[in-house]
Amino acid sequence: MYQSFEMTTSPETGAARLRALRAELSRRGLDGFLVPRADAHQGEYVAARDERLSWLAGFTGSAGLCAVLPDHAGVFIDGRYTLQVRGQIDLDHFTPVAWTGQEVGPWIAQHLSEGIVGFDPWLHTPREIAALREKLPSGVELRALDSNPLDAVWHDQPPPPDAPIVVHPLNLAGEASVDKRARLAEDLRGKGAEAAILSLPDSIAWLLNIRGADIARTPVALLFAILYADGSVDLFNAAERADDALRAHLGPDVHLHGMDAFAATLDALQGTVALDRSSAPVWIADRVADALDFEPVRLPKARKNAAEIEGARNAHVRDAVAMAQFLHWLDQNAPSGKLSEIAIARELESFRNATGQLRDISFETISGAGPNGAIVHYRVTEASDRILSPGEVMLVDSGGQYPDGTTDITRTVAVGPVDPEAARAFTLVLRGMIAISRLRWPSGLGGAHIDALARAPLWSAGMDYAHGTGHGVGAYLGVHEGPQSLSRRSAVPFEPGNILSNEPGYYREGAFGIRIENLLVVQPPSDVPGGDAPMLSFETLTLVPIDRRLILPHLLTSEERDWLDRYHNRVCAQIGALVPPATRDWLKAACAPLPKD
Repeated sequence: MYQSFEMTTSPETGAARLRALRAELSRRGLDGFLVPRADAHQGEYVAARDERLSWLAGFTGSAGLCAVLPDHAGVFIDGRYTLQVRGQIDLDHFTPVAWTGQEVGPWIAQHLSEGIVGFDPWLHTPREIAALREKLPSGVELRALDSNPLDAVWHDQPPPPDAPIVVHPLNLAGEASVDKRARLAEDLRGKGAEAAILSLPDSIAWLLNIRGADIARTPVALLFAILYADGSVDLFNAAERADDALRAHLGPDVHLHGMDAFAATLDALQGTVALDRSSAPVWIADRVADALDFEPVRLPKARKNAAEIEGARNAHVRDAVAMAQFLHWLDQNAPSGKLSEIAIARELESFRNATGQLRDISFETISGAGPNGAIVHYRVTEASDRILSPGEVMLVDSGGQYPDGTTDITRTVAVGPVDPEAARAFTLVLRGMIAISRLRWPSGLGGAHIDALARAPLWSAGMDYAHGTGHGVGAYLGVHEGPQSLSRRSAVPFEPGNILSNEPGYYREGAFGIRIENLLVVQPPSDVPGGDAPMLSFETLTLVPIDRRLILPHLLTSEERDWLDRYHNRVCAQIGALVPPATRDWLKAACAPLPKD
């Protein structure tokens, strides 16, 4: 199993660890300290060594921050984790704070009028720290520290990762690294830059056609790099891990170094340097004053080439076969009232493993039965494991990392007759998902321009959800990839080749959770019959039935019904011959046209 269901944190440890940290802060003359859920690369997943927020407070979400002051410790979380955080932290010593409702600066100002609040400059970005400084009172100093005080009291902190770095084949990458470097170097020269500092591991992996295993769920190595305007690269934290095959692949223009050479190389840079102030650590930014705020890799990486798109299609067919077998198994066994959330997650992973191509799951499987489905990023553990009972809905959000692509899919399924309110919510969520799937739009629009279309059916019923509608997805890289996203916060224009999730939802605390998710790839502009301007559109990559038993057909328009029937016809046509005979029979029934009114 890639996934473990053990309890990795406990609220009971928080008080003692908080006392130890406060004692260390006092020893250093500090009045506060920021503990983010971040590493030096600002990734969604971090190595065990960097799980500082989890170690201190017990909160295991993928985004958050704890502001530790002498008498208060606020754990800042977004809407995805409102329910989760309360079950993971010691509420007598830590206070959950909604990140959208109160920012860190005003919260600190409310509890500290003067003093020194420290931060680790490797774990925060210049943009983040600048915004925070603006909100602090004049008596509070925000100070970068030479060493992390939490690390000083975390006595069994794991060592840094050092997994092998491997070559990503050209037939899957679709473009040689030397050509990528030449293309991006030309872009640097066009902006008047001599070099760009890269701190995002997925950017480096894509640029150099390499992959790694330094963190779970995302096949990257934790590296830093400098791309120069002549196409050469200095690569750091790689020299000790490179074998002959990797050195031959990288070629003579990629120079490998240990991390001990990073500071001196940065200090020696000449001319204009590019640096992304939203993702690079303050430690780097402080060494390259007046850097151009620019990261040259993220946009080209997000525009998947033909080989990457073909790989994604192949990965989704493979994943759909596993998902169909899993859903067939779930339909057969769920009515017994004996299946647990862990058993369901294990069985799903076994079907993916049976493909022979699974390299990892792309994130921790969300296996939420009944009311647990309402916890948006629920992680089942041996302590929380719940039996799925007849009359409930089951939410399963999961994905796989395959050599040719990354998948992410959510299906909500019925177990026997369900609450009519759940079916109504499911149908409204489906309408929003279909609206995005069918959309055509002019070039230049981003998620902020179309996110409302997914929410409109829910809004009309006085309902909503507290997460974005979709995120970018990598090509055998991160399951969450920027810069584009399908959310109200992103105006980055969608471009051909972008892969995005489409996952509206609805969550009723204590009752049920609904989410339906497919992955989409943006298609080039094409003419619309009778129109006068080419429009972008989506191709749906995911090929898995949507549970018809939860649909109230009378709430769908004829266009929505037609879309769903066509989608199910396509599912049967593309994977029907690839599944076992018993699953094929189940698939035909699951993909049958909706009944007529």
